[in-house]
Amino acid sequence: MLAAVGPRLRQIRRQRGCTLAALSKTTGIAVSTLSRLESGQRRPSLELLLPIAQAHQVPLDELVGAPPVGDPRVRLKPIRRGDMTVVPLTQQPGGLQAFKMIMGAGRSEPDPRTHEGYEWLYVLSGNLRLVLAEHDVVLKVGEVAEFDTRLPHWFGSTGEAPVEILSLFGPQGERMHVRAKPKGGSG
Repeated sequence: MLAAVGPRLRQIRRQRGCTLAALSKTTGIAVSTLSRLESGQRRPSLELLLPIAQAHQVPLDELVGAPPVGDPRVRLKPIRRGDMTVVPLTQQPGGLQAFKMIMGAGRSEPDPRTHEGYEWLYVLSGNLRLVLAEHDVVLKVGEVAEFDTRLPHWFGSTGEAPVEILSLFGPQGERMHVRAKPKGGSG
């Protein structure tokens, strides 16, 4: 990327009809330094690039040819497993992962499992049956559960209707920090 800066500097300067001498006068950078920058004989630095960008009235990103920031939207790619659909909501591997899960109404027998990590579940629609260690609970719309996944756990539909949840899963020791205004509180 650095090798392309010099030719880009020359191209921008020429497109603006500016000579090295005129650019030197505007920026206070010696003609020889500007020439070496454009030929690639001198490494570009912020101290040199900032006044050049200002003189040409172009963003520094354009001057150095920084790649454009991509579309931040996550392209949803649902994964079907039997009567369950898992939609990954994060693209980066590692760290905290987000999923939307839709589980069919079919009632299945709990098969608790364990693994490293920490999970947070939020029920979007339907009723979620959560078996966690010795607990067997039903979470309704708007309810949340969080737990260490080293505990035996299983979750799915209660069998009455499909259930849709938001799941956040993180590495061991990483927990969700939710800040909410207290009920009836003024601040």
